[in-house]
Amino acid sequence: MILVTGGSGLLGAALIETLLSKGEKVKAIYNKTPLPSFNNDDLIQVQCDILDVLQLEEVMKGVTHLYHCAGLVSFHKKDIEKLYKVNVEGTANIVDAAIGAGVKKMLHVSSVAALGRIRVNEMITEKMQWTPETSNSRYGESKYLGEMEVWRGIAEGLNAVIVNPTIILGPGNWNDGSTAIFKSAYDEFPWYTTGTTGFVDVRDVVNAMIGLMNSDINEEKFIVSGHNETYRNVFNGIADGFHKKRPYKKVTPFLASVVSRIEAVKSSFTGKAPLVTKETAKTAMATANFDNSKLLQALPGFKYHPLAQTIEYSCRVLQQK
Repeated sequence: MILVTGGSGLLGAALIETLLSKGEKVKAIYNKTPLPSFNNDDLIQVQCDILDVLQLEEVMKGVTHLYHCAGLVSFHKKDIEKLYKVNVEGTANIVDAAIGAGVKKMLHVSSVAALGRIRVNEMITEKMQWTPETSNSRYGESKYLGEMEVWRGIAEGLNAVIVNPTIILGPGNWNDGSTAIFKSAYDEFPWYTTGTTGFVDVRDVVNAMIGLMNSDINEEKFIVSGHNETYRNVFNGIADGFHKKRPYKKVTPFLASVVSRIEAVKSSFTGKAPLVTKETAKTAMATANFDNSKLLQALPGFKYHPLAQTIEYSCRVLQQK
């Protein structure tokens, strides 16, 4: 029995779909949002809060392999406490429950934010660690501390491996997560930034995760990133995929600072998460290049989809939805 946490998210749902297509028996947990309909008798869905230790112990019974995809992504000040509760304490609970249940192997989904993304003229590798100087987000720190809980579990005898994906592209819920950039392009959002980061197809992340789970690899972490590309080129590609106008207004550091302050004020009145924060503005302006060679060496034959194919596929499926 395979357990997947965070089954209703973009990555969790894609992972479950692939595992079921391979004839695996899957138990998936979700917190608030039920999973999409898979209509498959090999899938068991359970509502479970990963902060509920007793419920986790019950869910973990009979599980042999575990994919921990659940986590909170937020750059809003009001979510800081929740970030550490979910990404650190929640991961600690998952690790403890896995050890208690005798799970054979765990794969933990972290983020490149845990490596420290703000690095000048330096390729980012798995050897790098989060520091206050190399990361501008509490989210990055929470993911780093979550990884520390997995390493603690490894020291206690848990077989585990960690993946650090870059921005995951795929046809998920475009009102949430990384798929929201597709909605922005569809709505002809006019602004673009000059920053560079890594992008990866959700199908490639799934294949990498399954490949690592089915291997003898343990006590390792891997960057999962298909392409280092500018935000502008990706936004242009998505706009073209939807036959929409490309973004044409350049965001300068000064403008980003002004907008983040305005959004902070608006958020204090509305209670809604700001569209832009100081953290997201700084990240979008930065140049971050990721070295993906370690995974390619560990999984011979593994290949990434071309970025243009990923964008075309995502736009097509989202339009069908």
